[in-house]
Amino acid sequence: MVNLTYNKNRPLPSAEELPSSDETPVDNQLQNDLPNLLLNLLALIWSGRDDWYFGVDMAVYYNPDESAFVPDGFLAVGVNHDTGERGRLSYILWGEKYILPILFLEVISEKYNSEYEEKFLNYQSLGILYYVIYNPFSGRRGRFKKRQRLEVYKLISGKYQLLESENNRVWLPEIGLALGYEKGEHIAWYREWLYWYDQSGNRYLTAEERAMNAEAIAAQERLAKQEAEAIAAQERLAKQEAEAIAAQERLAKQEAEAIAAQESLAKQEAEQKAIRLAERLRLLGINHDEM
Repeated sequence: MVNLTYNKNRPLPSAEELPSSDETPVDNQLQNDLPNLLLNLLALIWSGRDDWYFGVDMAVYYNPDESAFVPDGFLAVGVNHDTGERGRLSYILWGEKYILPILFLEVISEKYNSEYEEKFLNYQSLGILYYVIYNPFSGRRGRFKKRQRLEVYKLISGKYQLLESENNRVWLPEIGLALGYEKGEHIAWYREWLYWYDQSGNRYLTAEERAMNAEAIAAQERLAKQEAEAIAAQERLAKQEAEAIAAQERLAKQEAEAIAAQESLAKQEAEQKAIRLAERLRLLGINHDEM
């Protein structure tokens, strides 16, 4: 069981003096890939913050006289993200102002490591607020196939209580994020992954997805620009055609007016000729009607 009692006034070991892991190799690729995906997402979501740390397969020391816990992943809030060029070798509680991680994550692997039993009780005794168990074998095989795919426990009155999920997501108010799962592609691997979500249930995208979306948006903007330019060109052409038609109509009107003017002039000339002829005949004493 967890022993939180020790003499805090004596010299306490540093990270360099303690093992940084339990030296137990993972037996499932997901034990590394799932926590690292959550870490990478947090680096995007909280890019402007320096008060959090997400460890992957790192030792968490709560007592200098006890062995460390090494969850597959853990989140601590209220600690410096940047601890210098070397970074953390392990998470030592007395070196982190006694700030406990707020969340522990365990991924059920090929070899069962008492995630539902011993670790459950240890993390509960340690006081980890959220304990998350992801079981990729749920509904398929193994002794825990009837367990839920994702179980999120919250420490309430010193005991872990299983939280209800909605659409495969669980809201964690103290963190300000929801944790859930769905299928997607990550590191060229299409399968079910753990993701962070906002309170409305919108999934936070990975860097690759953001880049793809940005490229898709850029492509749409280029297409929209091309379509706008094509429409503008069509409008210019239509305007030119309308101006050409108007010019033709003006020319036709001018030609019609010229023809009408010529006909009017010809009529006037004919009338004048008739008048002159009638005057000559009158002078000659010839009646025009007699001709």
